[in-house]
Amino acid sequence: MSRISRLVDAAKKLVFGPGVRTAINSEYVTQLELARELDRLQSAIRASMPGNPAGYGFKAYSQADEDGLLWEIVARLGIERGTFVEIGVGDGRENNTHFLLLNGWRGVWVDGSQENIAYIHRHLPPQSSRLAVVQAFVDATNVVPTVEPPLRQIGSQAVDVVSIDIDGNDVHVAVPLVAALQPAVVVAEYNARWRWPLSFTVPYQPDRRWAEDDFHGCSLAQWVDQLSAYRLVSCNLAGTNAFFVRRDRADVFPTYPPELLEQPARFFLAGLSAGHKATLKAFAEALKSP
Repeated sequence: MSRISRLVDAAKKLVFGPGVRTAINSEYVTQLELARELDRLQSAIRASMPGNPAGYGFKAYSQADEDGLLWEIVARLGIERGTFVEIGVGDGRENNTHFLLLNGWRGVWVDGSQENIAYIHRHLPPQSSRLAVVQAFVDATNVVPTVEPPLRQIGSQAVDVVSIDIDGNDVHVAVPLVAALQPAVVVAEYNARWRWPLSFTVPYQPDRRWAEDDFHGCSLAQWVDQLSAYRLVSCNLAGTNAFFVRRDRADVFPTYPPELLEQPARFFLAGLSAGHKATLKAFAEALKSP
């Protein structure tokens, strides 16, 4: 029995045991159950697909287990303090590169929401050699010109990680961006409803907004088809993000068929807490260092 399983069982005995008359802390029990499920899934992945980074995910500032999964990938690639570009960062408290920056990386954040960017500017230093923040609604034609100036601002031309999550034209925007930057790693949101082998994407519309329904983004198979210079090495266990590595650097990862690497939608894993409410305070301190 794993450590998480023992904790859950102990909590249940405490809450439901004979003679115990107390209110049930449902959130505490829920968190233990979510942790147990993540532990179970990761154990199964490590047993069935050794070397799959999905077996090592964790949540710090990502939506679900993406932080640990991405950290495992860049560690295997030997990238200690690299450069990232993330498109669709929200207000900075929950995304795929917050954890990287805290670990000495530098990069560019882009988001289309004025409200999100205003929040970031209120909580982070206005000028930084490690992070450039841009408010822009990107499309297939403007995405490369949008990220080039901020990359110069932080003194970086080579990019190690590109992450994109814009709930719409993702693949249409990613293809020219990846071609221009040629990062080692691409993190791409996929639509888990459109299971393998369906290769499908929503039609390109420069001003597309997400209607908060299932008609968004593209299937995993579409990403595999479009990113031909990259190999799929993992998908996170929540079934939201796919992780690709450029083929000339992918030999440090075992090769598994994409249909085995694909993970179904387990959006409930995003409910797993990583601790107290996320802020940008640690970020602000980190940015004071060169």
